[in-house]
Amino acid sequence: MEVRTDHVRNVALVGHQGNGKTTLAEALLFRAGTISRMGTVEQGSTVCDTEPEEHHRSQSLSLAVAPFTWDGHHINLIDTPGYADFVGDTMTALRVADLAVFVIDAVNGVQTQDEVLWRAAARLQMPRLIFVNKMDRDRADFDRTLEQIKARFSSSGIEPVELPIGEHSEFHGVADLVSEHAWLYDSGDAVEIDDLPPEIAEREHAEHQHLVEDVVEQDDALLERYLDGDEPSPDELERALHEGVDRAVVFPVLVGSAVGPVAVDRLADFIVHIGPNPSEVAPVVVEAADDEIEVACDPDGDPLAMVFKTLTDPYVGQLSLFKVLSGTISVDDVMLNSRTGTRERLHGLNRVRGSQHTPVDQLVAGDIGAVTKLDDLRTGDTLAPDGMPVKVAAFEHPDPVFGMAIRAANQADEDKLAVALHRVVDEDPALVVERNDATHQTVLHGTGETHILVTIDRIERKYGVDLTSEDVEVAYREQLGAAVETEGRHKKQTGGRGQFGVATVRFEPLERGAGFEFVDAVVGGAIPRGLIPAVEKGIVESMARGGNHGFPVVDLRATLLDGKHHAVDSDEMSFKIAGSLALREALRSQGTTVLEPISQMVVMVPTANQGDVMGDLSSRRGAVTGTLAGPGAEETTITADVPTAEILRYAIDLTSMTHGRGRFSARFDRYEPMPAHLVAKLDHLTHDDA
Repeated sequence: MEVRTDHVRNVALVGHQGNGKTTLAEALLFRAGTISRMGTVEQGSTVCDTEPEEHHRSQSLSLAVAPFTWDGHHINLIDTPGYADFVGDTMTALRVADLAVFVIDAVNGVQTQDEVLWRAAARLQMPRLIFVNKMDRDRADFDRTLEQIKARFSSSGIEPVELPIGEHSEFHGVADLVSEHAWLYDSGDAVEIDDLPPEIAEREHAEHQHLVEDVVEQDDALLERYLDGDEPSPDELERALHEGVDRAVVFPVLVGSAVGPVAVDRLADFIVHIGPNPSEVAPVVVEAADDEIEVACDPDGDPLAMVFKTLTDPYVGQLSLFKVLSGTISVDDVMLNSRTGTRERLHGLNRVRGSQHTPVDQLVAGDIGAVTKLDDLRTGDTLAPDGMPVKVAAFEHPDPVFGMAIRAANQADEDKLAVALHRVVDEDPALVVERNDATHQTVLHGTGETHILVTIDRIERKYGVDLTSEDVEVAYREQLGAAVETEGRHKKQTGGRGQFGVATVRFEPLERGAGFEFVDAVVGGAIPRGLIPAVEKGIVESMARGGNHGFPVVDLRATLLDGKHHAVDSDEMSFKIAGSLALREALRSQGTTVLEPISQMVVMVPTANQGDVMGDLSSRRGAVTGTLAGPGAEETTITADVPTAEILRYAIDLTSMTHGRGRFSARFDRYEPMPAHLVAKLDHLTHDDA
C-alpha cells in the first residue's frame, strides 16, 4: 500500500504493567488481518515481545513497533513497557507517537504508572485516548474505573464515547455514544445494530446528550447551532471530537476486551477517524547553528529523521529505528549525522514488526522505519539533509538512581565485557556505566534493580560474557587528625650498596576539597634537589594506599623541612620510602577522621506520603533542607542532604513507601566526618570481609 502522510497514525499503547497493552496490540494486528492467530504473553508468542528476557518474565521490557493497515490507513503501533524501571522507553514512545492510547485495567482501575504516564503526556500536551480493557474479567467495573480516571487523571475533557453491553463473562458488545448504534460480538465478529438493547438504551441516550453538550463547546459554530436546537450529526460530532483530541482538550474513553477480542476494531476505527495524523501535530523544533527553527511534517520538505531506538539484531547487526519528521527518505539516500558530522548512506530501509523486517524503497514524512548496519548511529541522533547540520532536541531520559557493581567472572571475558557495556548503553541511554577508581569497581547504573538485572541477563545472553555482580562500595576518605611533624628514616644495608634516606616532614590537614599540597622548605642541601620529588611521590602513593582505616587520605599539606642523605647509598627509592614512612608515623600518632560522601537529594512524592518520606530520610541520618509544593498536583518536592551509604537502595525503598508514585534524583555534594560509632562498625565489617 502506498503510504500518505495524512493516512499515517503513530500510536503508543501506554499504561501500568499488566493492563494488557501487548495483548491489545496482538488483537489489533489480528483484527486487521496482519496475523492469522493471536499469540499470548504467557506463551511468549506475541509479535511485540521478542526477547527471551521478556518471555521469561512475561512482560514487555522495551518498546516494540508493529505496523498494520486499517481502513486504508497505515498505523504504526508502538507497544511500551508498563514496569516503572523501563519508563525510559515509554517516554521515548511518547516523543515519537502522535497519539497515546492509555490502556486501563477494568478490574484494578487506575494504577500508579497510569498516573505517572498521564502526567508525562500532559506535559507534552499530547493527544490521548483511553481504552478500558478486560471488561470480560470477573470484578470488572466500568463505572468505578471511569470515576477513578476522572479523579486521578485530574483532567477535564474526559468523555466516555462507548458503554459496555453486559459485564464479566456476559460482556459481548458496546454502545457507541456518537452514532447511538450498538456493536455485538456474539459470533466473534462485529455486528452493527441500530436499535440499542433495552437494558442500556435509557442510559445511552442520557450519556449521548452529555457527550454532545461537552463536545460542541469545542466548536463555536456547532455550539451556536446546538443552542438554537439543532443537534449535530454523528459526522459533525466525530469532527468535533477529532479537533478536541488534536488539541489535547478532549480525551475519549472506549471500552472492550483485548483477549476477546471485543470492540478492538472500534478502537482501530477511533484511531483512524478521531486520532491526528503527523501533519496535524505541532511542528518539531530543531537546532540550526545558533538558532531554533520549526519543521512541519511535510512530505515535500527537506528530508529529516530522528533515531529513537537502536538494537543489535543477531542476523542484520545494528538496527536503528527512526521517525521521518519531514520529506521523503528513499533507499540509498545520503544523509548527515548531525552528531558526528559524517555522511551516512541508507542502504537498507525496512519496516519493522516485532522481529520481522520488511525492506521498503521509501518512507514518507510521519512514517516510522529502520535502517540497518549504520554502526555510528546512536539513539537520539538526527539524520539531516547533506550539508544542513540541524539537530532535534535531545531525548530526556530518567535519572539512573540504582547501581550495581559488575565484573567479568574470568579474565578472558574482560575485553568482551567492555564491548558489551558499550553496546547496551548505546541501545538504552537510561543506562550509565561508571568506573570508580576509588573502589576499583565498574558500576552499572539504571532506573531500578530490575532494569539492571535484565541488562545483566542480556549481556550474558547476547555477548557470551559470564558476569558476577556485587554491592556498590562507598568511596570513603580519611583525613589527618591534627598537624604534626614526623621523621621518616629508611636505612638498609645488605653487604653491597645500601639504601639511606631521612625526611623530616610537617603534615597539616587542609579544608575539605583542597586536595594535596607539597611544599619544599629544605635549605642547605640537606636533601639533594634531584631526590626531593621522590619524597613527594612516596607520600602521594602512601595516601592512595589508605590511612588507619584503609581509605585514601585526602586534603593534606606536606612541608618537607629537613633530611639527611648519603653520598653513595641515597637514591630515589630511599627517599620515596622515607616520605611514606613519615606519613605513616603522622597517621599513627594523630589518627584520622573518616569522611563519608554526602548526596544532595531531590525527592518528589505524593503530598500524602510527605511525612513518611521525611521521617525515613531522617532515619537515614539525612537533613531535610526544604519542601516545595509540586511539581504535580498533590505532590511535594523534598530536598535533603543524606549520606550516600544510606541511599544505595533508596530506589527500591521509595517505591515501597509511595506505592511507586515517588521519584528522586541524587548527586554527590561533599564529604563530611562520619560518626565515631559508625566508623567502629565500618572497621568491624571491613575486618570481617578481610
